[in-house]
Amino acid sequence: MTNSKSIPLARIRVAVDAPQHSGLSEPLDYWCEHALAPGTLVQVPLGRREVTGLVWPGAGVEAEVDAGALRPVSTVLEALAPLSAHWCELVAFAARYYQRSVGEVALSVLPPQLRQLNPTQLQARLKRMVKWLASSAPAADEPAGPDLSPDQAQALSQLDVAMAASVDPDAAPAPVLLHGVTGSGKTEVYLRAAEHALARGKQVLVLVPEINLTPQLEARFNERFAAHRIVSLHSGLTPANRLRNWMAAHLGHAELVLGTRLAVFASLPRLGLIVVDEEHDPSYKQQEGARYSARDLAVYRAKQLRIPVLLGSATPSLESWQRAVEGRYQRISLPRRIGDGALPRVRLFDMNTLPRAKGVMSALSPPLLDALRERLARGEQSLVFLNRRGYAPVLHCTECGWKSACPHCSAWRVFHKLDRTLRCHHCGFTERVPRACPDCGNLDIAPLGRGTEQLEEQLALALPDARVARIDADSTRLKGSLEQQLGAVHAGEVDVLVGTQMVAKGHDFRRITLVAAVNPDGALFTSDFRAPERLFSLMMQAAGRAGRDAAQAARSEMWVQTWHPTHPLYQALRSHDFPAFAASQLEERRIAGLPPFSHLALLRAEARTPELAKAFLQAAADWAGQLPEAELVTMYPPVPMAVARVANVERMQMLVEAQSRNALQRLLSHWLPELHASKREHKGVLRWAVDVDPLAI
Repeated sequence: MTNSKSIPLARIRVAVDAPQHSGLSEPLDYWCEHALAPGTLVQVPLGRREVTGLVWPGAGVEAEVDAGALRPVSTVLEALAPLSAHWCELVAFAARYYQRSVGEVALSVLPPQLRQLNPTQLQARLKRMVKWLASSAPAADEPAGPDLSPDQAQALSQLDVAMAASVDPDAAPAPVLLHGVTGSGKTEVYLRAAEHALARGKQVLVLVPEINLTPQLEARFNERFAAHRIVSLHSGLTPANRLRNWMAAHLGHAELVLGTRLAVFASLPRLGLIVVDEEHDPSYKQQEGARYSARDLAVYRAKQLRIPVLLGSATPSLESWQRAVEGRYQRISLPRRIGDGALPRVRLFDMNTLPRAKGVMSALSPPLLDALRERLARGEQSLVFLNRRGYAPVLHCTECGWKSACPHCSAWRVFHKLDRTLRCHHCGFTERVPRACPDCGNLDIAPLGRGTEQLEEQLALALPDARVARIDADSTRLKGSLEQQLGAVHAGEVDVLVGTQMVAKGHDFRRITLVAAVNPDGALFTSDFRAPERLFSLMMQAAGRAGRDAAQAARSEMWVQTWHPTHPLYQALRSHDFPAFAASQLEERRIAGLPPFSHLALLRAEARTPELAKAFLQAAADWAGQLPEAELVTMYPPVPMAVARVANVERMQMLVEAQSRNALQRLLSHWLPELHASKREHKGVLRWAVDVDPLAI
């Protein structure tokens, strides 16, 4: 490129992923010999590096530019069509709202491999994608869907009205909250809504909360839409496949995209419908980098494009439920299961009725074991749910009281019996189990508490004729192992399934008639105000795995072993009464001034000592107090996080609360430049971040 001064050149704004500590939140200016369309992928110099960037809206036309004052665009990746203005607007909103730089958000949501290719390599990938499209052409015919239940038909007719309203260019249809009990056929409603959108030549985006649910839903969609191109987008794909699928969606070849939270940023030029399955799930909130909520961005994107967005759940988030109560969302109900199958009967077993015997460690009460034996005798399956992996959460010495603390974290190392290790689930530090107590030499060190490994062992001993399997993050580490184990459950090769929340939601187990939660009380008395909501949702989802076959629904049960059977949460669970539970929780939050009746942000800081982290947060609070918006927000004192030390890094946080979302956003936008500048004065602070609308406090 020419480098002479004062000749007609174009000033180009380029979004680059600059380091957070640089404080560069806006695109940078470069020059180019000709104007480039916004959304074009380019490579530009940044410091001593060559980085990938995106031409951002607002790029100038050809004019007199001093080429010596700006650096030139190095390479233009012209083979790829530019990203749309709508996509750039979505990224810009996410960056503003979640207080991150435009470049960080824009580049982090693109496939990693796309940022590493030169023009020749990109051209080769596009040719490879075209060959893949030709070799995997969709089928000519598609099977007809099943007959709809009256509830499904009514829900779909209401959805059709919303989708018809999206044709109006001046009005966006209200988001639709599909509240359906487990087994009510929400997926079929998704399929029919997608069918209607595809018939109008539109693309469809379907979000699921976790990777392990993607293959199951993808199989349903592939079976129904055999004549359409379907791709998935999630972090479990190989980098090459993720890039291929993203390009197929971006170029309009893929008509259906299924993915986890990152797919909310998929480039879809003809997007006509967004579906968010299990919209309440906390997995939709990113916990690193730009801490965005994919569900909330899906709602924003639908409003931006004036298209329908369908939020489905048996236990909607209280934020979404409140918006439906206020009339901002349209609520559609599926109150009955397909085939009029009964919801499982919830039995609360009072653990206080068992005799207290020293040394008795079994998590399984005799009545529950009898219920499991009944299912075994009838050839039915059971699910025993415990949301804690490993064999036991801690080892301890009976003589001196030593416990298996992690030397690098303020947490216990979990005992894994299969490989005889103590493993920290926070930093990964792992050691072999000592032969004796490291402090006093006592040989009698024993596990405290229980995890899924121990539960599996106890069930195998109590039910010697049963085929017991365990599904958790430890048993499904190897590629393909989750699919293999789920296949065994569906094929009837497992009698009793032990699992964590991985198996408690979203799966359609047709043979399971009994679900048991053995130790759910821990979430009842935590300081996190969202814990009851999460527990109720998890229990309802777990109960929904039982009796999904209408022929067996009448005898399906959920057992809850609890020390607090009269707790209001369990009473609402007993009657499957989500509206009553939601009303109670929302009233408590209204009185306490908690979300959705207020708006929160967390400032977190990490340092080598808690004093350094606290000093940074206190200084930040002092700066915020000088801003005009300070009188509209409440700044709480800095406190340690729930796990205060991870990998020898001390972590503290400070809560910011406001009744007005706009007031909070204004304060954050003025506050962050000061925080970037102050980092130089607080050199002991390793990292800091702002989390807007945090889910965990």
